Amino acid sequence: MSPTDVVIVGAGAAGLSLAHWLTVPGEPGGGPGTGTGAGTGAGPGTGSDTWTGAGPLAVTLVEAPRGPLRPAPRTWCYWEPPGGPYDELLTASWDRLRVRAPDGSGEVLRTDPLRYKMLRSTDFEAAVGARLAQVPWVRRVTARVDTVVDSPGGAEVVGTRADGSPLRLRARWVLDSRPPRVLPPARTVLLQHFRGWFVTTDDPVFRPGTADLMDFRTPQPDRGLSFGYVLPTGPRTALVEYTEFSPGVIGEAAYDRALRHYLGTVLGVGRYTVTGTEHGVIPMTDARLPRRTGASVFPIGAAGGATRPATGYTFAGTQRQTRAVAAALRSGRTPLPPPAHGARSRAMDAVLLRALDTGRVGGADFFARLFRTVPTPALLRFLDGGTGPVRDVSIGLRTPVLPMLRTALELPLLARRHHPGAPTAPGSPPPPTPHREGSP
Repeated sequence: MSPTDVVIVGAGAAGLSLAHWLTVPGEPGGGPGTGTGAGTGAGPGTGSDTWTGAGPLAVTLVEAPRGPLRPAPRTWCYWEPPGGPYDELLTASWDRLRVRAPDGSGEVLRTDPLRYKMLRSTDFEAAVGARLAQVPWVRRVTARVDTVVDSPGGAEVVGTRADGSPLRLRARWVLDSRPPRVLPPARTVLLQHFRGWFVTTDDPVFRPGTADLMDFRTPQPDRGLSFGYVLPTGPRTALVEYTEFSPGVIGEAAYDRALRHYLGTVLGVGRYTVTGTEHGVIPMTDARLPRRTGASVFPIGAAGGATRPATGYTFAGTQRQTRAVAAALRSGRTPLPPPAHGARSRAMDAVLLRALDTGRVGGADFFARLFRTVPTPALLRFLDGGTGPVRDVSIGLRTPVLPMLRTALELPLLARRHHPGAPTAPGSPPPPTPHREGSP
């Protein structure tokens, strides 16, 4: 049995973010010799409940072996002012967004003082990994975790290492980023599912300063909505995605047909080379994800409710949550993750999801109207849960009021139920080989 103060299960966005906030210079109590932390009173690994400043926390980060349990490379996007903690790692950022209605109308919208930022998971992992390699009180283990259970004075993590040998860790606290095996009961579950191509075009067809956040000139499904998404990184390079919010996923060939149609017919792009892909399925649900699964075990990231139900954005909520958990650990408090999104935001999201799922609200018109009538910085803050009640009400009045009100009155009467087959975390295919697409 290997003792440690903190075990972080999973080295995706949530696990690495928590490791980052525990070790980043400049954070209160971060790093060795700072005199604050959580876990031991007599040195790392003893498992006592209070921290006396005798040394840094002993942290073990358990990363899944290569294969289906390890997240594939992906892109995280979020909005915040310039000068954020990861700005030096960004692939690109934009201060202009565009949302196109189904008829093609749509203006370029300024986001000042915010910027829409694009961070590749590979760059984030490399930067955090380089820091962790220099921190002697953090160790990384590659293993499949099978069980996490409470034990006297803490919790036990049991699994199998990459070489086949057993893994057994005892910790005062365990922060677990693995998705739940089954989603908790919910009134509504929609899936945000998407496939994106990283493309290089023969001709300069993209505007690097403007990101197309939602382009509704795509064929709309019978239930839910679809849109194109374009993040240009240069005049000839971009990430182009096809996204749906709907009850079920479609086949890989259908995603590729939709992307060919969007690039060729809607955007008018000629020849291009697909240099990479990403694919994901994100549950959009009003399920109540637990903040605690044991006396010493806490879910973090998407497993801990960091995903915004109405949009699928997760990275910003994960940062708020893991930064608070790191502060609690360093100060000797119970590291109960705070809700990444407030109760009012979650209630509004539940109404919107139900309205979309029932068809009372047309998603394409709904989002196009919001971006047309609400100042962009205020709307982005609203979508991130950063606005107050007065602003929330004013934005609510710009939605289809009667269908939304009917849905709000109906929700308390609906039973929560399990939704079999709904995925609990994004999935990704293997990396592709570059190939040519488009007409000569």
